Formats: sequence, structure tokens, C-alpha cells
Amino acid sequence: MTHKLLRNLYIGSLLSCPVLGFAQEKPNIIVILADDLGYGDLSCNGGKDIQTPNIDKLFADGVRFTNFYANCTVSSPTRASLMTGCYPDKVGVPGVIRTYESDNWGFFNPETVTLPDMMNKAGYQTALIGKWHLGLESPNLPTERGFDFFHGFLGDMMDDYWNHLRHGNNYMRMNQTEIFPEGHATDIFSDWAIEYIKDKAGDKDPFFLYLAYNAPHFPIQPPPEWLEKVKKREKSADEMRAKNIALVEHLDFNIGRVMNALKESGESGNSVIIFSSDNGGHLPSGASNGILRGGKQEMYEGGIKVPACMVWEGTIKPGTKSEKLSLTMDLYPTLCSVAGLKVAHRIDGIDLLPGLFGRSTGEEDNRMVYFMRREGGMYGGQCYYAVRKGSYKLLQNTPFENYQLFDIVKDPYEQNPLEVSSEQFQDLKSELAQHIRGAGSIPWQRP
Repeated sequence: MTHKLLRNLYIGSLLSCPVLGFAQEKPNIIVILADDLGYGDLSCNGGKDIQTPNIDKLFADGVRFTNFYANCTVSSPTRASLMTGCYPDKVGVPGVIRTYESDNWGFFNPETVTLPDMMNKAGYQTALIGKWHLGLESPNLPTERGFDFFHGFLGDMMDDYWNHLRHGNNYMRMNQTEIFPEGHATDIFSDWAIEYIKDKAGDKDPFFLYLAYNAPHFPIQPPPEWLEKVKKREKSADEMRAKNIALVEHLDFNIGRVMNALKESGESGNSVIIFSSDNGGHLPSGASNGILRGGKQEMYEGGIKVPACMVWEGTIKPGTKSEKLSLTMDLYPTLCSVAGLKVAHRIDGIDLLPGLFGRSTGEEDNRMVYFMRREGGMYGGQCYYAVRKGSYKLLQNTPFENYQLFDIVKDPYEQNPLEVSSEQFQDLKSELAQHIRGAGSIPWQRP
């Protein structure tokens, strides 16, 4: 593909301009989201005790984002950002959506335009397979928020990977019908994704598939044979670490099955594939965030910096790296561009395609970005925050502790806080205050 065509791609002209001489065929889009995957829990990210050949292949076959962040330290808010291209507190999801009202910290704004809404406008068939976590009832069921097809789990986490219940409730659905599948959740979701890909093979309309796994979220329950294999190989790993490794390797195996099905369907050459995680690894559950400090629920790098890659055969050169600051919410406008759409309504994410094809404006590195989470328990129902611009990052890990300022470029492991009297500290704190003021007008409890 010529440089001229790649240059035109970022404004969508590759899909919409007949003079380029290319077919008008739009690529399928598959977004694969892991749950609580540690930054160091991929062998391609330096994991020494873990083997993830199928995910590694995705990273090798496209662009690896080396400076990619989840929008939050926990699940629901990040997923809200993926679905809307906005900061989660601007769409009513500052915290985790749960079964019981007393422990529920979000209500997904029904007025927001979702990513599947946009894909439908572009002529895509849309499906969610796996974990939703943005609403347990109307008006926030997946098929009410843009998805043509839903086969998965509505809730936050499964209390057991085999019985699929949460607080005794069955949240497994096909569209809006309660179902009772048998087997390990990772196997089930992969089977359903494979069925969907096979069913759509050869269709004239492209498909958008959001494949959202529960793994490796706790409880850490790999199939016994996978755990046994890891224990034989990694004799120095303790029980919890061995379980986490096995759960991730089982996930990797199933992602390989899905990718093989895509190849066998003849659609791999006309598909864009995104892989990432909703937040950092949960350290008490045996996850590894590599050399990063902290983990899930923390604003340190280990809680929000996540693995991410994008594969587009024939368009993105294998082995490419992007060091641009990128967030989950950026996937919304990026994938809209892939689909030939311009986003006319206001969002917070930015299109990453220009940077991938040598047309970056520098916006990625110069923008102010925010992270927040509201939670009960030890957090007292309050929010805690982080904000970053350039190399400077201001953070706290609970609402009750003082902010710390780090230079992430000079101090990537966040070991040496800078002076609170610095100009950067005051500027970031002032900008964060304005974000909090703006987001404060967005209701996050169901009316």
C-alpha cells in the first residue's frame, strides 16, 4: 500500500473516495478486552513465567501501543469509555455498577451515543459476546444500547467460572433471554465468538464484534488441567501465582481459537483487531504488572497502564510501535475512522490513526488526561483521581491521602515524588478541579 493511501486513511477517504481505485469494502472490527490482565502477564511484555503465544502474535502482527492506559483502575468506567469515547464520569459511570443499590456507583447515561450505535450507522452488524457490566436492566441492556446481538454476561464478576452466578443471580443472556450454558466461562465465550464469526463469514455487511472476557478477574479458577501443566513447568511459583498464570494461558489459548476461526472464515485479511485490558492486574490474585508500581484500584502505573495492540493486515506494518499517549476512550473515534465515519458529537477521545500513519498533530502527547474512580467501603463513597499532561502525573490512591506528583519520563516507576510547591503540581491540580466541576453535573444514580 502506498504512502499516499496511508496518508489519506486517517480522514476516512480510503473507504469513501472512489478515485483511489480501491473497493468500498469496510473491514470487520473485533475488539478483545481482557479483565484485570497484568501488564507483565504477557510473554511479549517481559513475563518470564508465562506463555502467551497467541496474544504475542497479535502484538507482533500489528502496532504495539507502549503508552496505553485504561480509563480507570476498575472495570465499569473503562468499559463506559470504550463504548462512548468519553471520560467515564461524563457518562454517568464513575465507579463499578453492581447488583445492590447500596454498593452501586454508576448509571450509564441512556442518552449517550455508543460505539455500536456508530457502527450501525456505518452499515455494520454489531455483537457483544462476553461481559457487559454497564447495566443489569432496561434501559441499559446491550441490545438497547446499539448491539444487534448479545450473548454473554450482564454483571460485574462471576462468583464461579463454572456456575456463572453473581450473588445467586444468573446474568447469562442471549439477547434478553436468560440462558444456562455449561462449562468454563472463557471456553463458552470463545465458542460463541467462533460461532458468530462462522455465521457472518461471507456476509456482504461487515461486522463489529466486541469480545469481552471475564478472565483473568478473580476468583482465579483455571481449568484443573491447565493449572497442573503450569505447576509442572513453573515449580517456583506459589499456588496463587500458578493459578493466575494458568487462567491467563487458558485465555490465550482461547483467543488463538478465535483467531484461527477468523482465518478459516477467510475474513482475517479484512479485519481490524484490537486487544487490551480494562485495568491493571490485581496483585493479591497473583497478577504481575511487571516493573510498574501498584495494581488494580491504584492510580500508580500498574493500576492503569495496560497492554494494547491493533492489527490490520495489509495496512498496519507488523512490528510497529506507537509511543503516543493513548487511552481506552481513544478507540471510539479511531474505530469510527476505520469504519469511514466522522464523529460529529462531542467526545473526549482522539483518533489514533493519524499518528499511526505519520500525520500526528502532537495532540496525543500534549493533552491533559484524567483518571477517576468513585467507590464505597474504605473509599467512603468518594472519588479519587489522577491527572497527567506530558511527562507529569498527579495522583492519589484514596480520597483521604495527599496528592503526589511524578515525572513519568524520568521516574517511570514512581519512586520519587516532586515538590508540592512546584508549578506543575499547582497547574495539574487546578486543571483537575475544572474537570471535577464539569463532571459534577452528570448524574450517576438512576433517576
